[in-house]
Amino acid sequence: MNKVEEYLNSHELSEIHPSDIAKILKELDESELAAAIKLIPKDIIGDVALAAPDRYFDDIVESLSIDELSLAVSELESDDQANFMQELEELDEHVASKVFKNLNREDQVDIARLQNYEDFEAGAYMQTEVFTAHKSEIVQDVVSRFSHLRKLNELENVQNLFITQKDDKLVYAIGLDDLLTFDFSKTLTQNIKESGKNFEPKKAHDREDIKEVVHYFEEYDLSVLAVTNAYGVLLGRITSDDIYDIINEHATEQMYNLAGVDDEAEEDDEIIKAGRKRATWLGLNLFTAIAASVVIGIFADTLESMVALAVLMPIVASMGGNAGTQSLTVVVRQLALGDISKGDAQRIIKKELAIAIGNGFLFALLMGAIAYVWFGMWMLGLVIALSMIINLFMAGFFGATIPLFLKKMDVDPAIGSTVILTTVTDVVGFFSFLGLATWILI
Repeated sequence: MNKVEEYLNSHELSEIHPSDIAKILKELDESELAAAIKLIPKDIIGDVALAAPDRYFDDIVESLSIDELSLAVSELESDDQANFMQELEELDEHVASKVFKNLNREDQVDIARLQNYEDFEAGAYMQTEVFTAHKSEIVQDVVSRFSHLRKLNELENVQNLFITQKDDKLVYAIGLDDLLTFDFSKTLTQNIKESGKNFEPKKAHDREDIKEVVHYFEEYDLSVLAVTNAYGVLLGRITSDDIYDIINEHATEQMYNLAGVDDEAEEDDEIIKAGRKRATWLGLNLFTAIAASVVIGIFADTLESMVALAVLMPIVASMGGNAGTQSLTVVVRQLALGDISKGDAQRIIKKELAIAIGNGFLFALLMGAIAYVWFGMWMLGLVIALSMIINLFMAGFFGATIPLFLKKMDVDPAIGSTVILTTVTDVVGFFSFLGLATWILI
């Protein structure tokens, strides 16, 4: 008996969370995985496939028949249905087409509608399942209807009642805790007027950038947000669990981009694909290294005349690179969180330059003293001190301006920033140090 079977036998099916099963699957070897997948109840296996790392999706799908896949999709919420079908299409379009045809008409319409949105649009992340009521309905009738739907498991994770008027236009959003304080014998409109509270809904447009929606959740501490079209018609909702996933995916993407790797390629087990993506950035890094070597080559005579320069030279470049990376990371992250507005560029650059200059003088004095004690040449200490100030200043400046410039050009600030910054700090560091040494010492 493997871990999945033990887990399923020790829990009621209604208590099993797909994420718990996904965690167990990650602990199994290949020989156990296929057998374990067959034990997972088909009504939750779709959630398990989406909760598990991408590399398990293929194994899960290949173990299911068309009918089993259709059942798995039908049990998902609409946004998860669209995600599942998109991944299935990428894996096998023929199988995806058969599964889609097996679904009921309502699920087909929902999936097609959600897949019609671009990846960056709010509509692509919404659930079409919403609990709504007309503003003229009696509260008792609304509560009874909600209870009935909940018992049938047709509603999940409901926090708000969305109230509409004619043509399904959204007018109010009421938390279930407020709904329970209403007079059950009166209409929703009567209760809203008598309460004196503002139930105007927070909402997002379906074509709005999902990054803006993330900011709404953060700014207003929301658990759910209504999604409407340009005419105010309620289309669906976005819940906080989807927002957490988006934030996590974006943070992962940024970390990978800063390291010069592709997040989608790294999620895959295909070594050639991931290696090719990494090789692209390593190739760019090679050219930056060659550029730095060219600068060193210009001052070859200076290096030959004083070995101490070769010993100290990497310190200048390393300090500049680390200082620049600090500035770069801070600015990229603040841009991602929306903490930097369009008029903030000057403030950010001034702040990073002030920090860079302060640290530049601090470590210039420290390194100058070390160089003097180490080699007994106070002029050598002066050279490395001046070079340290110059390189840290440039590192702070470019560490702040590169991501701001890329953002202005509508390019992800994390992409390519590290390569550009490394080039700048290495070239400036070597050129300033060896140039000053040639001018002052030689």
